[in-house]
Amino acid sequence: MSRSARILVLLAAFVTGAFALTAGVMLLAPKDVTRPSSVGGPFALVNQDGKTVTDADFLGKPLLVFFGFTHCPDICPTTLFEISEILNRLGSDAAKVNAIFVTVDPERDTPEKLKLYLSSFHPQISALSGSEIQIEAIKKAYFVYAKRVPLEGGSYTMDHTSIVYLMDKQGKFIAPFNLKRGADAAAADLRRRL
Repeated sequence: MSRSARILVLLAAFVTGAFALTAGVMLLAPKDVTRPSSVGGPFALVNQDGKTVTDADFLGKPLLVFFGFTHCPDICPTTLFEISEILNRLGSDAAKVNAIFVTVDPERDTPEKLKLYLSSFHPQISALSGSEIQIEAIKKAYFVYAKRVPLEGGSYTMDHTSIVYLMDKQGKFIAPFNLKRGADAAAADLRRRL
């Protein structure tokens, strides 16, 4: 047998073994294991008007959720601008969608600061803040990474997850929402979910 044939036989045996192992694990795995797809969950935070809101306040409409902070130099304002463009494309249907911006920097992002920050974006977007404990809880529920990064002069920035989460009308995670396909295509996707 040639060397090439032996390599192909070994490769075929490996693939067959890997498939059999995967199938065996799937058949023997307990059926009631909680899957990590359970993104989201209950929360109680404060909006840009100083009002306490919960996840229940956003049920009944598709929900876009984005985590960021007001001192963000580029990703956050760009993402909020893109969400605003999508909501603009929806016209009057924008009122049938909820969008929230959750701060990962509650130390600096007070409701007053969030309200001023939101004035540059679509009025359908709400901004949420809270105590460190409340923010940590919602970050954990959405599997969000955020880390404080010191800067020269004693200031800091935040590294953070920049996914936009699309939740259904019942608050269940659907998928990351793709903003890069263009505002018209994204708006059409949201309109199908109304």
